[in-house]
Amino acid sequence: MTSAGRSPSTSPRLVRASLSLATALGLALVGAAPVHATPGAGAGTGTYAPTTQPTRGPSGTSASRALGTRWGDDDTREGRRASANGSRWDARADHGSLYSLTSTIGAQDAWHRGYTGRGVTVALIDTGVAPVAGLDRSATKVMNGPDLSFESQSPATANLDGFGHGTHLAGIIAGEDDRFDPRKPSPSMFAGVAPEAQLLNMKVGTADGGVDVSQVIAALDWVVAHRHDHGMNVRVVNLAYGTESVQPWQVDPLAHAVENAWDHGLVVVTAAGNDGLAAPHLLMPAVDPHVLAVGAEDHQGTTTIADDTVADFTSGGDAQRRPDLLAPGKSVVSLRVRGSYVDRTHPEGLVTGNVSGRFFRGSGTSQAAAVMSGVAALLLDARPSLTPDQVRSALTSTARRLHHRNPAMGAGLVDVPAAITAVRTGRHLAADPAAGLRHSTGTGSLEASRGGEHVVDPTTGDVLTGETDAYGDPWPATVWAAASRTGEAWDHGVWNGHRLSSETWVGNQVAPTAWAGTSWSGLPWSEHVWSDARWQARSWRDQGWSARSWREESWSARSWRGLLS
Repeated sequence: MTSAGRSPSTSPRLVRASLSLATALGLALVGAAPVHATPGAGAGTGTYAPTTQPTRGPSGTSASRALGTRWGDDDTREGRRASANGSRWDARADHGSLYSLTSTIGAQDAWHRGYTGRGVTVALIDTGVAPVAGLDRSATKVMNGPDLSFESQSPATANLDGFGHGTHLAGIIAGEDDRFDPRKPSPSMFAGVAPEAQLLNMKVGTADGGVDVSQVIAALDWVVAHRHDHGMNVRVVNLAYGTESVQPWQVDPLAHAVENAWDHGLVVVTAAGNDGLAAPHLLMPAVDPHVLAVGAEDHQGTTTIADDTVADFTSGGDAQRRPDLLAPGKSVVSLRVRGSYVDRTHPEGLVTGNVSGRFFRGSGTSQAAAVMSGVAALLLDARPSLTPDQVRSALTSTARRLHHRNPAMGAGLVDVPAAITAVRTGRHLAADPAAGLRHSTGTGSLEASRGGEHVVDPTTGDVLTGETDAYGDPWPATVWAAASRTGEAWDHGVWNGHRLSSETWVGNQVAPTAWAGTSWSGLPWSEHVWSDARWQARSWRDQGWSARSWREESWSARSWRGLLS
């Protein structure tokens, strides 16, 4: 991936652990070594104090590369222009600010028409969400589903974003400052694309981005089964995660899981990947034509779209499957998590002239996917009866073609006012273009779906491989596929035979559950030491871990690259 190639030096193997999530998330990160962070005294304000210092491996590649997001990536000098002559940063003069972005794609036009995402919940399957300003306007702005990551067993890290990727995307999708008025948007107030949408935080990635594909599948299944819990109305799923699966989507279990979500009425927005325009295929599950695959647009530092191009880090794919359309994904300014992995290892992501220190800049198809998830929420606010197929049809049929033609643009750049008009009038709501294609059986190999990316038990050093899930249970492909298809893969907090969640909500979150049984190494989960530093240091950071778990290129390029970028 192009963006990964420009990353600062850090351990490639280390990076892979974080990158797996990053690639999966669709980010184009500037590389750096992971830092595990835990909430400090300032947790209520979203301030985090890292428990360990960043580690660097011998190879000189970074963990952020695994995530695929380019942090900073301000090659058109947006920050310098927006803070010219020593003045404070002005969102109006920065093409990557959400104020400028929402104006450019026409989201502000939708707000003026009364469509803000109200009544729509967007599920964010990522690295967690930190309670920073802009995501704390109400007690129910962010709902916390079960934390399915390896950090769920520590109260200090459960649901929280120690990496910084999930919070960045959350801000893009539905951030909203306390006094923000969508009818009178102000450059001094932060707001995402769908500012009045609700977020469902489904944490699967650790503070350096580490995650197994089975955790993402479990999260998708949970969202399908609980989409109407506790007053929620989940209609959109944002998934910046992706793998280099070595099997066709027609049998891949991750493809099956996203298709099931789509078939249950959820618009699944995936990041195409950040492997570059010459990449011969998109990541899994974006390669599956039954879901929405999003590439990134590069604004080239101007307000006109006449010179816009497909961002060079976007995975181009082939004639069989390319991105469906584009959304802004270059140098996007969103919310920062102080002391997080990204914050500590990518100082270039800080926004020049931003004296509040609230914001961070990143590029990738992850960011583009987050923009598109917000747009989908606006359309569903305008017409709640829309099916996922109709949402995709409205978006692709009204997109604006770029002057600089490239097949990777798909239908073109998203045009919110045109799409809103289409759904309000009923025009362009065509049938699913993938209707003639068969669905994934989901009965393929879990190991093949990992695409070479593996996690390691931090206590024993055992690698998770083969047909075993992240919680240490055998993978019954046929049984799981049938249960997932009907939305019954979760049964009273149990997924694939393992109790991972409570059925009780306490405030805005599902009550925590202690994991029973043993990990894939055979060691009981109760005997693992869940302190942040120990788990992180042994599993995601040390050289043995990174060497065993992540391929040098795959993590950053395919898993979470879109998340951060």
